[in-house]
Amino acid sequence: MITPSKRSAVPPFTVMTVLQRVAELRATGREVISLCAGEPSQGAPSDVKRRLGELMIDRTPLGYSETFGIRPLREAIAGHYRRWYDLDIPVEQIAITTGSSGAFVLSFLAAFDPGDRVLLARPGYPAYRNILTSLGCQVVELGCGPAERFQPTRALLDQALAEGPVAGLMLASPANPTGTMVGHEQLAELVAWCAEHHVRLISDEIYHGIVDASLAERVGPGSCAWQHDRMSVVISSFSKFWGMTGWRLGWALVPDDLVGAVDALAGNYALCAPVPAQHAAIGAFTECSYTEAEAAVREFAAARSLVLDAVPDLGWSKVAPADGAFYIWADIADQLGPYTDSTAWCAALLDAEGVAVTPGADFDTVHGGTAIRLSLAAGPEAIGAALLRIHRFQQRLADPR
Repeated sequence: MITPSKRSAVPPFTVMTVLQRVAELRATGREVISLCAGEPSQGAPSDVKRRLGELMIDRTPLGYSETFGIRPLREAIAGHYRRWYDLDIPVEQIAITTGSSGAFVLSFLAAFDPGDRVLLARPGYPAYRNILTSLGCQVVELGCGPAERFQPTRALLDQALAEGPVAGLMLASPANPTGTMVGHEQLAELVAWCAEHHVRLISDEIYHGIVDASLAERVGPGSCAWQHDRMSVVISSFSKFWGMTGWRLGWALVPDDLVGAVDALAGNYALCAPVPAQHAAIGAFTECSYTEAEAAVREFAAARSLVLDAVPDLGWSKVAPADGAFYIWADIADQLGPYTDSTAWCAALLDAEGVAVTPGADFDTVHGGTAIRLSLAAGPEAIGAALLRIHRFQQRLADPR
């Protein structure tokens, strides 16, 4: 009997399932406010879109690029690291990938063998767990709750190491779904722990630059792992700060010892990242593009304030400190009403009020059944309208008469 591979038996990403339901409702004429996807509403910067139009008329070669991407884009990314982190990055160690997702696959393949134990925070982005599982790695989830600010601590790492050898640590700051950040000193401590125990750190930094203004004065766009140790893999993307989700373009800073492996894997898996997107993305690093992206960050902050101000009236609890990114992670156990879990609650909210938020089970396999993730990426106007509908929905649950 021919069957699908065992490694393919990973759960679907719930966000995409919710988005499909949103599309179905909109196809019937329903007006839906979607707060489920981490997709900035502003779209790509003007200079990026302008450059894409120029590519159609200036005869720029758009065939295959080098496996690691066109050199002008890698040079622009190196300039970005000088601007934000005061780091000099050799272009030979910058790999342009098909979204950050492509960088995760390449990095995991290059760094880990089947059976390797890789640590990651729970709650956390489910694709980390599912990709690692499909590659035969043993995922070890670290229960990171309010006491740990939803981020790994040295104590949790020591506990995991005591239970068996550790090959890798997957870290995200700002994190999805919680938005919490690891500060410069804490990151230095985690990097030092990895170096001490010969553990490869994979640092997801795709939400850098999207930082609460009160924190940005102290932490800047975020702390980069390569400010501490260049044996880490740093992954970033054009999708979040620059709003270029559909362009499918990310990058990795690759340690010296993995450059050859990542290059070989990338050449076999994808040949190269989308070349028109690569050329257009050079426009992301103009002063105009930074200004536009920073304006969008201020809109996310306004949306965040609206939600946090509404939390007491909504009766949500265990709300994660929203340091950065554009999410609110909250427990709604006291607001479930007749529903058994947040998945049923979210489905009912969508059908009744046309508001789409993401249930938490994907992000937290233990406590996510009573949690939700709300995306702020749609902006303050959409958030304000959605909050009125959510409040109305919860009032009906409390008093169904």
